[in-house]
Amino acid sequence: MLHNIQRDTLPLTGSVRLEAVSRLDQSPPGIFRSSLGSGFHYSLQAIHNSPLSTMQRCLTATIALHRAFRQKTFTIHCKHTAAMSTLLINQPKYAWLKELGLAEDNNGVYHGTWGGQGEVITSYCPANNEPIARVRQATLSEYEETVQKSKEAWKVWADIPAPKRGEIVRQIGDALRKKIDVLGRLVSLEMGKIYVEGVGEVQEYIDVCDYAVGLSRMIGGPILPSERPGHALLEQWNPVGLVGIITAFNFPVAVYGWNNALALICGNVCLWKGAPSTPLTSVAVTKIVAEVLEHNSLPGAICSMTCGGADVGTAMAKDERVNLLSFTGSTQVGKSVGMMVQERFGRQLLELGGNNAIIVFEDADLNLVVPSAVFASVGTAGQRCTTTRRLILHESVHDTVVERIAKAYKQVRIGDPWDATTMYGPLHTKQAVEQYLAAVEKAKEQGGTVVCGGKVIDRPGNYVEPTIITGLAHDAPIVHTETFVPILYVLKFKEEEEAFGWNNEVKQGLSSSIFTKDMGRVFRWLGPKGSDCGIVNVNIPTSGAEIGGAFGGEKHTGGGRESGSDSWKQYMRRSTCTINYSKELPLAQGIKFE
Repeated sequence: MLHNIQRDTLPLTGSVRLEAVSRLDQSPPGIFRSSLGSGFHYSLQAIHNSPLSTMQRCLTATIALHRAFRQKTFTIHCKHTAAMSTLLINQPKYAWLKELGLAEDNNGVYHGTWGGQGEVITSYCPANNEPIARVRQATLSEYEETVQKSKEAWKVWADIPAPKRGEIVRQIGDALRKKIDVLGRLVSLEMGKIYVEGVGEVQEYIDVCDYAVGLSRMIGGPILPSERPGHALLEQWNPVGLVGIITAFNFPVAVYGWNNALALICGNVCLWKGAPSTPLTSVAVTKIVAEVLEHNSLPGAICSMTCGGADVGTAMAKDERVNLLSFTGSTQVGKSVGMMVQERFGRQLLELGGNNAIIVFEDADLNLVVPSAVFASVGTAGQRCTTTRRLILHESVHDTVVERIAKAYKQVRIGDPWDATTMYGPLHTKQAVEQYLAAVEKAKEQGGTVVCGGKVIDRPGNYVEPTIITGLAHDAPIVHTETFVPILYVLKFKEEEEAFGWNNEVKQGLSSSIFTKDMGRVFRWLGPKGSDCGIVNVNIPTSGAEIGGAFGGEKHTGGGRESGSDSWKQYMRRSTCTINYSKELPLAQGIKFE
């Protein structure tokens, strides 16, 4: 009799249906199917063990559950399909993303194999705020597994001679060369910087690889003269082990490249956590590097990756197995990271904020000043740590320079960052737009005058007008605040000593520039009473540093140094070694102990 009942003719009360749907809606994600499955099992058991009236009620409830399941499944499928259809990666215009091995859903963990069981995040394009694709981040248990595999991989990597390690880095550089165009486009799409800057960022990683290859045959310490006969005194440099690398959104490729290439030739393995808002770039770069390691039959965990948020970053900062933590980001977050690392007496490399100034003297070549100031303040929409935020002008040239720069600002081509003709793209997030508006208002409140800009641009995406503000005091609170947006504060000075003092009075100490023809002033600027920054320039802008020089700054900028010069020493530990090859035992300083 039970088999002859047509379920569609059974009476279904509204309360039963609503109860069934309500229970389904309350089911935690991931157990929806299993919960419904056990419900069916329970209902069928009740049918076999109950009288007819009870049996009908049970069957009614079961059918309600079944219909709810079908409706719920259909709804979820439709929503998922709709979400998939709106992803940029599925649009023909962005089919090139798949050349980087990217898909709609991407694993955000790599340690020789790919995984990711944590939160799913969607990456958005700042130029239109449309979703690009998704990445599943690491859980803390996956972080733990990645660290363990990285430490095992180090045992293999550390035994490889440095020049051979350099050969692997050379191959990484070549692999990046083959993908430079498409990877540069991804940086532009996901971060928001213009296309030429995206390609330039990949080129920077390539250049650092080339630099590191040569360095792999040169690193080492000196043999020093010993005061004791029959003794040799020397310095031995060894890798620190595991280098944790946390990078920021504004340079999602280059900063990792600076650290990765040098850390590798020094004999370290790397664990990378990129910015949560640029996870696709992290995945794409890791895929390129992983392919090189796999081709050479090396453990993939030599260059591992865990996409994640503050939980993963905190774990890296507190983990004593992370022998050096390189952090690039805001001063506020960097202070917390630094304290966590210091608490365990760990080694850290901090690249934090910059409130950079250009000083223009009365004898400056204004044909150099204007393009330099525009590039350094507008480039990357003001989202470089080396962006010029303060333009300190001698009173004799103040009005002329402001007029010329304001005119140049109006000629800046604003548009889609992947358009080759665009000079200025969007801010990275909506939150940055809010910070921009708040900074403009504070500047007005503190006595500033908006010469140009100051408004949000009415178009899709996170676009704001590049802005010039004059009339503020050199020590106004907003002038001393690093707002990561394209706002340039113009100050007026009279004397050299005054201008140098204003440059140094902010808490950050990253980059600085003067424009002058006075050679005496140049050397005073470079000297002990001149700029207190890590980057000190003459007749060039504050941004656009070359890879051959060590990059980093003083004070609240963190004190770290990356890329060129002798920055490789930060990725190694030094031992002073004395070897007695005689049959005597003389003591240093002529001490007799007989």
